[in-house]
Amino acid sequence: MKLHAMELPLGRSHIQSKTSKIALLIISSTLFFLTIIPVLYPLLGYPSYLLKNRSPKPSSTYVSEEVQDSIRISEGEDCDIFSGEWVPNPDAPYYTNTTCWAIHEHQNCMKYGRPDTEFMKWKWKPDGCELPVFNPAQFLEIVRGKSLAFVGDSVGRNQMQSLICLLSRVEYPIDVSYTPDEHFKRWKYTTYNFTIAYFWTPHLVKSKLREADGPTQTGLFNLYLDEFDVEWTTQIEEFDYLIISGGHWFYRPLVFYENHHIVGCHYCLNENVTDLTKFYGYRKAFRTAFRAINSLDKFKGVTILRTFAPSHFENGIWNQGGNCVRRKPFRSNETALDGDNLELYMIQMEEFRAAEREGRTKGKRYRLMDTTQATLLRPDGHPRTYGHWPHENVTLYNDCVHWCLPGPIDTWSDFLLQMLKMEGVRSHQERLYSGDRRMRFQ
Repeated sequence: MKLHAMELPLGRSHIQSKTSKIALLIISSTLFFLTIIPVLYPLLGYPSYLLKNRSPKPSSTYVSEEVQDSIRISEGEDCDIFSGEWVPNPDAPYYTNTTCWAIHEHQNCMKYGRPDTEFMKWKWKPDGCELPVFNPAQFLEIVRGKSLAFVGDSVGRNQMQSLICLLSRVEYPIDVSYTPDEHFKRWKYTTYNFTIAYFWTPHLVKSKLREADGPTQTGLFNLYLDEFDVEWTTQIEEFDYLIISGGHWFYRPLVFYENHHIVGCHYCLNENVTDLTKFYGYRKAFRTAFRAINSLDKFKGVTILRTFAPSHFENGIWNQGGNCVRRKPFRSNETALDGDNLELYMIQMEEFRAAEREGRTKGKRYRLMDTTQATLLRPDGHPRTYGHWPHENVTLYNDCVHWCLPGPIDTWSDFLLQMLKMEGVRSHQERLYSGDRRMRFQ
């Protein structure tokens, strides 16, 4: 909301000084809130794509307020960059499997013979504005002298490798990892003194393999839902940006521990243990992960939640013949976020908002990268069987979880760059808001 200069009826000169001061204070406060509230909370309630494709409300979650931030693209224009459609982009892709060495073998679809290429030739078009295509030189200038950590599972690694490939048009990083363990990598762009790191934590909290096979032959895991995963929580204080994500590992059989005791499980098939479902563990894991971040006094960086990216198995689940053979994106009116996907998304949003409120009292900054709709609309972007040679003797199922590179998740870097562009503006606004609150309560 833009406020123009206006005459205020402050009264005539014979009104007492005390009355004038009170009137000025009331008017100033009113103007402040009229100005700052639309900036900080430009969109309340559902994300716009949930409003367009309204699904039945999940039984065990509630719809919280402020579930979507919008990003200001240009002065005077507010735009929800996360709600939109995929449109053709003949200029894509911006790298190939031969120009980028960072692509994981199981996501290297072109190397392993995927015959179609149209899945690489789309870009995200938000409703009501344009989202610039990722500019690697601009990105590296913004992050000069800074550091970025990815915390999560293999889809988080997928995102990091996409970013490395997009940046390869300007510079390749050098490996500065402190361990040979591939689950914990660090890369440095020496020209820009910029570091990228990856911390493997598929459940976000402390976890341990309980049985190698388990009920589904994919392992049975102990999750200690109230304990930090120190493999990442002790390493992030130095980072300027933290992108946290997770989801798909919670579909595997799990045993839940709290206060060192079993409290339940997800599909453990133990008649003496209550099945609390994956949603219970998912909520508690994110709650503990955010609690870990808020407890770090020395962490002054920005925490970015990258929301759940749905899989696209059709005609069966992942280990019972499910596949993803579509060749083009959905339109937003052709599918909807529902079922498990909606439940997981809403759990993330609720825990994120709660952590954001607590973190604000401690000077912590939280941001939302809502990739859920954009990825929901891309059933064509997965490796399927093109993550290995057809003649290889491997026990891999159709992969409809991860993403081909180049591919749809390159757009996640478009989102990230736009968010970084606006970070200085938003941080300044939050400091003003926080300063006003302290002044009023002193």
